[in-house]
Amino acid sequence: MSTSISTIEKPSVSTVRKIAPRYRVLLHNDDFNSMEYVVETLIETIPAMTAPQAIDIMMQTHNTGIGLVIVCEMEHAEFYCEALKSKGLTSTIEPEE
Repeated sequence: MSTSISTIEKPSVSTVRKIAPRYRVLLHNDDFNSMEYVVETLIETIPAMTAPQAIDIMMQTHNTGIGLVIVCEMEHAEFYCEALKSKGLTSTIEPEE
């Protein structure tokens, strides 16, 4: 008894995934919030943000007027930006170039 196995070949389909555009969440310097408050807020708002990272962002913002918080997909960027604003910080997003 011989069994023959036939294979059905599926046409090869190549899928090209587009990488979602990424956005920069920016923190703007203000004269209202203390440096400590800014650091605490960054740690609370951005997942996996460490204290040294938050201090670096706060200092960059303090010294130059603007600091880069995180680069991520638009939905996350909008969420982080709004979360920072809800805590009294000034934040915007812009497309990553």
